[in-house]
Formats: sequence, C-alpha cells, structure tokens
Amino acid sequence: MAVGARSNAEEPEDRPVSPTGDVPGDGTPDSGSAAGAGEDGAREAAGAPEEKPEQKKAEEGGRKHRSFWKELPILIGIAVVLALFIKTFLVQAFSIPSDSMQNTLQRGDRVLVDKLTPWFGSTPERGEVVVFEDPGGWLGDSPSSGGFGAAVQDALSTIGLMPSSEDKDLIKRVIAVGGDTVECHKGGPVLVNGEAVDESDYLYPGNSACDDRPFGPIEVPEGRLWVMGDHRQDSLDSRYHQNLAGQGTVSEDDVVGRAVVIAWPVTRWGTLPVPGSFDALAGPAAVGAPGAVALVGAVPLVLWRRRLAASAAGRIDMRGPAG
Repeated sequence: MAVGARSNAEEPEDRPVSPTGDVPGDGTPDSGSAAGAGEDGAREAAGAPEEKPEQKKAEEGGRKHRSFWKELPILIGIAVVLALFIKTFLVQAFSIPSDSMQNTLQRGDRVLVDKLTPWFGSTPERGEVVVFEDPGGWLGDSPSSGGFGAAVQDALSTIGLMPSSEDKDLIKRVIAVGGDTVECHKGGPVLVNGEAVDESDYLYPGNSACDDRPFGPIEVPEGRLWVMGDHRQDSLDSRYHQNLAGQGTVSEDDVVGRAVVIAWPVTRWGTLPVPGSFDALAGPAAVGAPGAVALVGAVPLVLWRRRLAASAAGRIDMRGPAG
C-alpha cells in the first residue's frame, strides 16, 4: 500500500498545500508555524475579536441583574402560596380587641393560633384558650372601617400576615366540654361535674367566679363547649347567651384553633399552657364511678352471704326436727 493512501481507496490521499507550495508535515518551516499557531491563531483565523476582562465582567453583571427582576415575581408568588398554606393548615395570627381575657391577654396582643391539630381529629379540652367564630348573635353588627388602610389589612389578613379587620372571631377559655355538667352559684366557685375549679392562676385579680352572672347546672351537649373569659366581670361569654341556640355553648365546628403563643409585643412573648387545676377534674363518666365501684364490690358479698345461708340450711335439714 502506498504511503498516504487510505485503506480500500485507489486514489492517494489529498494533502493541504501552503501558498508557497510546501506541503505541511514534511518538516518545512510552514509546517512548524501552523502547528504552533495555538488558540489565539484559531480565534484570529475565525475573525473573532479578543474579549477584554472588563467587558466580560460588565456583561456578567448585567445578566445577573436582569435575572433577579425576572425571578422576583416567581419568588413573590411562592411566598404568597406558602403564606396561604400556613394560614389554612398551620397557624394564624389574631389580634385581641377587648379586655375580656385579662390578665392572660391584654388588648392589642397578637396571638398565634394552632390550626394543625384539629386536622388530626383533636378536639378542644378544658382549660385551653381557643379562638372561635361567632356562633350567631354574640357579636353585634360592627361598622365597616373602609378606606385604603382597611383594604390593605384585608388583603394581608387573607394570607395570614395580619389579623382580620372584621373582628368576627372571639377568644375565650374552655371551662367544660361535651358531656360535662357545669354550674356556678353566687359567692361560690365554678363547678364541673360537681368538682370546684381552682381559677386562681388566671382569674383577673379582684374578680369573682360568677357573682355578676350565676348559672346552672347546665349539661353541655356532645360536640359543644362552655367558654368563659378570664376577666369574668368584663366578659360576655357563655353565661350571657343562654337564650340563643345551644344555650350559650359553642360548637366545636366553630373553633378556629387553640391560641398557643403571645407573639406580639415582644415584651409579652410567652406560651398559653393549660392550668394544672383542669388536669385534676374528673370526666363526666367518672361522676357515677363511686356508685359503680360500690355495686361491683357488693355483688361478691351478696353471693357469699347467700352461700353461707344455703350451707346453714343444709346442716339443719340433716339433723332433723329438734326434741
């Protein structure tokens, strides 16, 4: 096979020829200069101007600036979706508009309400501070504030960044739940299933348990709650709405969630735990427990006495008549 010929080809391979007539690769000076041209030579042969460092940095900076403004609407959209998700399923901020929960909560406090646990079937328990929607008739018609400020607040409250300006929600403490019997007489404490509730941890100083509005006994229907304010003499709570449907109780379905944290102002930051006095209360099923225990204990005793009586009667019959 001839040198320079391709395999399976009859004609010799064409080789490039320089303008001087020399063939590159034959050891001529032109061959060496073409091989050493490098990257700069290739760029010049292509006709592309050399890029200066300052120009390159300016172009990269311009691309980053434009990229930020293009991504900003996407970032805002993601933030709004996350805020809506958090407000709907996790937590929501509420503003305290009155003094009915002093000193636990002050007017103007911002509380965070847990909305997650109800999704897992959890129901409000005694002692919890809960936010609930107006059951109907508890709040009068509040005048609309209107204006640009109200519109902004309504927009922000939609995504949970501010409390609602409508103030159609209430906040109280759960005193009794479905199945409980609750009552309070003048000069006395609140009784739940016959047991006195120690309210010294949260009752407003100088207030009585119910001297301004005694009530009960009331049997709380299943699925409903009896609620009262901590500032007892400044709270239009369940006691004042017994003439409405539910006899002053609140449906569990109306509960938005449990208030767990005072988030604002920072000087009042803190949690809202359940007072320990509620842990000691017996449930509605335990009210009749002493009688049930006595009945269970009496059955073996009665059977034992009957067995003794039958045994004694058998011994008398075996002896026969006396005399």
